[in-house]
Amino acid sequence: MTEAVPAADTTFPVPRGCPFAEPSQYEELRKQAPVTRVPLHSGLRAWWISRHADVRAVLGDQLFSSDRRHENYPLIDSEVTRQRARTEQPAMINLDGEAHAAARRAVIGEFTVKRLAALRPRVQHLVDGLIDRILATEERQVDLVEMLSLPVPSMVICELIGVPYADHEFFQERSARMIRRATDSVERQRCVSDLREYLDRLLARKETEPGDDLLSRQIERQREAGGIRREELVSLAFLLLIAGHETTANMISLGVIGLLRHPDQLAVVKADPSRTPMAVEELLRYFSIVEMVTSRVATKDVEVGGVTIKAGDGVVTSGLSANWDPEVFANPDKLDIERGARHHLAFGFGPHQCLGQNLARQELQIVFDTVFRRIPGLRLATPVEDIPLKTDTNVYGVYRLPVTW
Repeated sequence: MTEAVPAADTTFPVPRGCPFAEPSQYEELRKQAPVTRVPLHSGLRAWWISRHADVRAVLGDQLFSSDRRHENYPLIDSEVTRQRARTEQPAMINLDGEAHAAARRAVIGEFTVKRLAALRPRVQHLVDGLIDRILATEERQVDLVEMLSLPVPSMVICELIGVPYADHEFFQERSARMIRRATDSVERQRCVSDLREYLDRLLARKETEPGDDLLSRQIERQREAGGIRREELVSLAFLLLIAGHETTANMISLGVIGLLRHPDQLAVVKADPSRTPMAVEELLRYFSIVEMVTSRVATKDVEVGGVTIKAGDGVVTSGLSANWDPEVFANPDKLDIERGARHHLAFGFGPHQCLGQNLARQELQIVFDTVFRRIPGLRLATPVEDIPLKTDTNVYGVYRLPVTW
């Protein structure tokens, strides 16, 4: 097989110039070189996988490893991050095979349909309380990121895993700096260390003062199995805490913008809330906030899209490009909640598909239904082009979202 045509001399992922469009380079690569080597922000080079079918093939193939300790794993950060990856306990998302399956089985019970259904009234109560605060604002103008988008997933994940919400500013500030591409490696490492040390202290307390939460139950499960593995639990807590609020918070903000910018689509949801789940799927596809679904390393020579990827080569799958593949989603630049977009790749695919995806769906559905029902006159308080976009982070979104009603 021949190697794909090299990409233009641009580092990847490419910043988005508009929240309602993919970078033009992605469309060009999808057409001309859907499997091609590109330079990453870290200075490394890796195979960039653009098409929906190829992304699914890579994510579902166990010949591609998730282990960040591999010397060719395509980290988008610096050598400091690589050194940390080699020394720290791997997170669940960086395990392969049976080790990954066992780690996932240990926590999957926390995200069952039954447990999430029991959590739903609590999420609704939290959302209603936040909207009460918004409606009580005399100025009738707020930053929705501060007043709703961040608090909802932060409160939910804190309650679920057993982190005091009083500490939310601590972990939100550090996680925001961690995912910003401009953050230098030393500062990023400091943020990681701060969070891991905090979680280590929290877990130490839970060993003697357990609560009704995920981390306490994991401690008890390990104790019954023969011994508590604190470092493993720190890695789990770190993963759930960061992934559980940053992504959903950005989807809430972008989802509100998307629906307000498409009043015909919003009208459908307002008229029939049973359509909200379909709207959530389409919004997840449309914005694809985690642009690089994940990275992998080929463990053997393998063919993807007609191109041979050699053993040891790093691979990056582009969720945004895959979710805008016109071979799968006709007119991908059109927000269409009727298209049935459940097969999008916003939550990944295969064995590592996002563990908390249904919790995120539930939060988004509750927020969209409640905010547009209780604040029917909600509108943007500033032109879309003036909303500060997160073009410099690894999770797309907005820094602020001024709204009025």
